[in-house]
Amino acid sequence: MRLPNTAHTSRPWRIHELTRDFRLEDVWALPTPGGPDDFPRLMQDFPELMQGVASQGPSRAARALFAIRWKVGGLLGWDGPDAGLGSRVPTLRDRLPVDLRDAPTGPDLRRFTSLYLLDDEWAAEIANRTVHGVLHIGWVRDQTGGYRGQMAVLVKPNGLLGTGYMAAIAPFRHRIVYPSMMRQIERAWQARRPGSLAPAA
Repeated sequence: MRLPNTAHTSRPWRIHELTRDFRLEDVWALPTPGGPDDFPRLMQDFPELMQGVASQGPSRAARALFAIRWKVGGLLGWDGPDAGLGSRVPTLRDRLPVDLRDAPTGPDLRRFTSLYLLDDEWAAEIANRTVHGVLHIGWVRDQTGGYRGQMAVLVKPNGLLGTGYMAAIAPFRHRIVYPSMMRQIERAWQARRPGSLAPAA
């Protein structure tokens, strides 16, 4: 379920310190119900959850969109080594305060490099010719008294190319990619944790 931006901005996440010049693009409730101490489980499983999304594909339409994106990116050189972290843009690790620099980095994902892992939040970054982006996952209390993951995507577009690219893909992200991704994550989460993540009392 897509959430209002305030679901992210109203919380005291540490990522705010690093992304004041980034734009909050999306906030989604992850279908990963659990208890107050289940965030480490989510982070342990998250690479495999996302690998399942990437390899199996949440839907035919979403798979086609991903394939088109990587094909176009390859043809236009959007994802080359000179377009990434440390080349086109400096890594956000350069902005980390001492306590976050000394914290565990957490899992790396395909194309994403982890920044830090805390008890209730994790962040990773990606850069290419179009954007410098951040994926943020937090663990929040829901309206039923249980807990779940919450995903935020923050971006800094690269000039007119990045701004145009983000505008062009917005309808596809919101109507096809993210809804399909959430259904895939929900199925994978339930399959990996059947009956083991009852909401807290």
